[in-house]
Amino acid sequence: MKNYKLLTPGPLTTTKTVKEEMLFDRCTWDQDYKDITQKIRDQLLEFASATKEEYTVVLMQGSGTFAVESVMTSTISDQDKVLIITNGAYGERVIKMAQYIGLNFSQYSVAYNEYPNEAEIREILEEDQEITHIVMVHCETTTGILNPIEMIASLSKEYGKTLIIDAMSSFGGIEINVPKLGIDYLISSANKCIQGVPGFGFVIANLEKLKACKGNARSLSLDLFDQWKEMDQDGKWRYTSPTHVVAAFSKAIDELVEEGGVSARFTRYQTNNRVLRERLEKVGIHAYISAEKQSPIITTFMFPNEQFNFVEFYQYVKERGFVIYPGKLTDVDTFRIGNIGEIYEEDIHELCNIIEEYMGVVTK
Repeated sequence: MKNYKLLTPGPLTTTKTVKEEMLFDRCTWDQDYKDITQKIRDQLLEFASATKEEYTVVLMQGSGTFAVESVMTSTISDQDKVLIITNGAYGERVIKMAQYIGLNFSQYSVAYNEYPNEAEIREILEEDQEITHIVMVHCETTTGILNPIEMIASLSKEYGKTLIIDAMSSFGGIEINVPKLGIDYLISSANKCIQGVPGFGFVIANLEKLKACKGNARSLSLDLFDQWKEMDQDGKWRYTSPTHVVAAFSKAIDELVEEGGVSARFTRYQTNNRVLRERLEKVGIHAYISAEKQSPIITTFMFPNEQFNFVEFYQYVKERGFVIYPGKLTDVDTFRIGNIGEIYEEDIHELCNIIEEYMGVVTK
């Protein structure tokens, strides 16, 4: 099988050393393994600029969506009402969760290439006094837009709402001071900016808010409170955990620290993104999101012309060592290219050379 680099929003290209951690088999009951779990929890708190007195970390088996649903089913009671803010497919997935769970919710949606409007959200909060929680996706990888987390956090504080942020594709690659913003639940995944492999998600939770959630969950395996109670004792997961993935994630955290922390990784991702957008612009491939709204995580590009064949383009690029992502929009023909993972500026230049070659061939 030919090796290639993943330019996707995760799973992503990992280091050889992260992969090697998965060659060793570990026992879930072993103290050494439980120590790894506790180490991860402590380090994630540090990345969030949070203390053990105010916050805790809960690891949850499954993909990032499992972790999001765990928060939705465990932290919002039948007496609560949640405002779900959407401008992409992943916000809309939260809506679907709310429907499945049977939550009382209100939806506020804007166009995929637009920010949520502060005045409109303020009006909703003024008019609907039943709302107790607010949920928003920070980086919507549908388009690559980076939503205004500071504005939403400020409104949440002002109106006294519990704030849930899906930071799946941003945490570890963009600095987020969780206590300063007043985020009550921040959700992310092992296979995103911390550059581990798929298998579990995690929740950075306000301790007092989490303690108040006992008995809320409508799911046994996704009960965030019970998972925390068990894990907080000595690092033991309630049910079988993805041991290889956990060990790989611990190594990935170490490598994030060695790189210089979140700020250094943000700089690398941002450089990748800037070079990519600038070079593709020159060959007539334009970004869907304006520069001021663009995240450094993933970029959505519009097809350069009506003759552009994505399947052919995808294969051309893959055969030369890179895998990109199809678009997720329904009204515009697009594709996506990720900037995260073990990807550096020289990789982006190499990719752009390949794309320039392709565009030269097909436009002759």
